[in-house]
Amino acid sequence: MNEEYVIQMKGIRKIYPNGVVANQDVDLNVRKGEIHALMGENGAGKSTLMKMLFGLEQPTEGEIYVNGEKVHLSSPNVAISKGIGMVHQHFMLVPSLTVAENIVLGMTPKKNGIFIDRQKAIKITEEYSKKFNLAVDPNARVVDIPVGMKQKVEILKALVRGAKILILDEPTAVLTTQETTELFKELKHLKEQGYTLIFISHKLNEIMEITDRLSILRGGKFMGVYETKDVTPEKISRLMVGRDVVLQVQKDAAKPTDEILRVRDLHYVNDWGKKMLNGVSLSVRKGEILGIAGVEGNGQKELVDMLFGLNKPNEGTITMKGDNIIGLNQRQLREKHISLVPEDRMLFGIAANASIEENIISDRADSKKMNKGLMFNMKNMHEETDALIKEYKVLCKSRDQKVGMLSGGNIQKVVVAREFSNQPDLIIADQPTRGIDVGATEFIRKKLVELSRSGIGVLLVSADLNEVMELSDSLIVMYGGQIVAYFEDTSQLNDEIMGQYMLGIKKQTAEEIARVCHE
Repeated sequence: MNEEYVIQMKGIRKIYPNGVVANQDVDLNVRKGEIHALMGENGAGKSTLMKMLFGLEQPTEGEIYVNGEKVHLSSPNVAISKGIGMVHQHFMLVPSLTVAENIVLGMTPKKNGIFIDRQKAIKITEEYSKKFNLAVDPNARVVDIPVGMKQKVEILKALVRGAKILILDEPTAVLTTQETTELFKELKHLKEQGYTLIFISHKLNEIMEITDRLSILRGGKFMGVYETKDVTPEKISRLMVGRDVVLQVQKDAAKPTDEILRVRDLHYVNDWGKKMLNGVSLSVRKGEILGIAGVEGNGQKELVDMLFGLNKPNEGTITMKGDNIIGLNQRQLREKHISLVPEDRMLFGIAANASIEENIISDRADSKKMNKGLMFNMKNMHEETDALIKEYKVLCKSRDQKVGMLSGGNIQKVVVAREFSNQPDLIIADQPTRGIDVGATEFIRKKLVELSRSGIGVLLVSADLNEVMELSDSLIVMYGGQIVAYFEDTSQLNDEIMGQYMLGIKKQTAEEIARVCHE
């Protein structure tokens, strides 16, 4: 094998028992000490390929070499023993434990072979933190630390276990611009020390900035490997999707009319005793997209939960077209013409073992169009499902296919097809393009703008700063459970301005913030 490469995956094929071909004769060659991007649409086979490299799944055919040695990565423990670590997109941390306890979890040092040696755990954490310029507080509970520090804890966990090759799955998905800049400095420092990084991301600007080379998959097949300096974002998109992609959504000026959603003085304390909402007030009007920006964990999730009946505030009011909606269940809220694209599509957006049709029709199965009384109108159900599959470009075998078998981007299209097509007056879109490819992202963003211009009110919550600035007509920033800034015009905003508010460095006056209520 070529000694230039620390990882060689040759002729990798993965066929699942149901016949789905996830990878088809894929080659991946990663050089020592490089940052190598792995790119492709959802369903292109990236995750499957990395699961095989980390021992979570086994290839049907093909060979894997680590540092020139042919290996059988039968489990994550075997992969770790070969110097491979993986930082997952969704953090695998225990909130109630400290940073140090999380870092040594599973290899916890003991006193006298019985008691946890916390001082040794702290010493290990401080040693690795200093060595790799990854500043963390070893004594802080994970539940209390910011998202950026959680990312560092995950990286340190892998390094403490001896990883020399790090797989980073969407590492900046929940970070601010400043946190991303800091992370990139740390990744470059790791590279300088001879570490090898495999970087999975859908953010093309980040790929261009941080990576040395990139490999592209499409439809489970290998499309080629390129020097990053030799390609453009447009070329990458074309290779991933097979067509030109519009990377920036064009939109006409908003013409907002009547207020449809009114939120006033919301307060909420979570189960940990932490105040997550502290006097939040806002209004959403017909025909506008009101964006909410902020580092995750600053009250956005709690606000969305309140708006869609998943929780109740300790104080405050929420009205939809003048009617109180606190305490209403999901069905009653849908009867008020409120639609939700949830942050976690797998947990709250779909029934994975149900068909595409069952998922799309679930919120209207009792309507006169779909229900004859004692039985469903299957003809109308089939016609509506097929029409939405076509309109929303859901790539599937048939309407009867289980949703859980689709790629992430197509699962999200099923969710938005249902939520956008049921005549909503208000759409709450929570991280609508997180973790999906450029093609699906382009489609969903265009659809949100189109619907808002038809007179629907949209409340957009996104950790993607470019997305929330580009799509929003007006914008609020949340920090520490409060609204710290309101911008009626987003055209002059940039990452630097937004970052200062998102990190709590700056805060507008109460009078400036109150303008979001339009009173």
